[in-house]
Amino acid sequence: MWKPEHRRAAVGHGLRYPSDMTGAEWTLIAPTIPPAKRGGRRREIDVREVLNAIFYVLSTGCQWKALPKDFPPKSTVHYYFVLWDWDGTLERIHHALYVATREREGREASPTAAVIDSQSAKAAQKGANPSIRRASMQARRLRVVSATSSSTRWASY
Repeated sequence: MWKPEHRRAAVGHGLRYPSDMTGAEWTLIAPTIPPAKRGGRRREIDVREVLNAIFYVLSTGCQWKALPKDFPPKSTVHYYFVLWDWDGTLERIHHALYVATREREGREASPTAAVIDSQSAKAAQKGANPSIRRASMQARRLRVVSATSSSTRWASY
């Protein structure tokens, strides 16, 4: 989550938006970006700007159509977002930044402890009482059956 000290640091680096990558982050991430496809046209888009646009959408929660005009076209940014989500590039980027941040703060690369609150444990389907699970499944099944029978009734007329 962005805190005031993060925003001050982003402004201090001369970035347009707080979600933009710094030069150090880009040098860390650049090797994880897959190269352009062979045999096709050269990649004309600036991949760093595409990533900045993706980070902008993810950090602000804005709609794709509300992407500021100084980023690449929204269709291009969305295309790369879907492609990189599918092929695991976004996961590799996240992991690289995550490890670098933990090491910069003097912590181990992977956490050694986790916290699970009681509300999360109760909400899990596997952890629920079998009677609760059975009751919720029956309710769903009844709705499906009633919808099917009414549609077949109308089809017979």
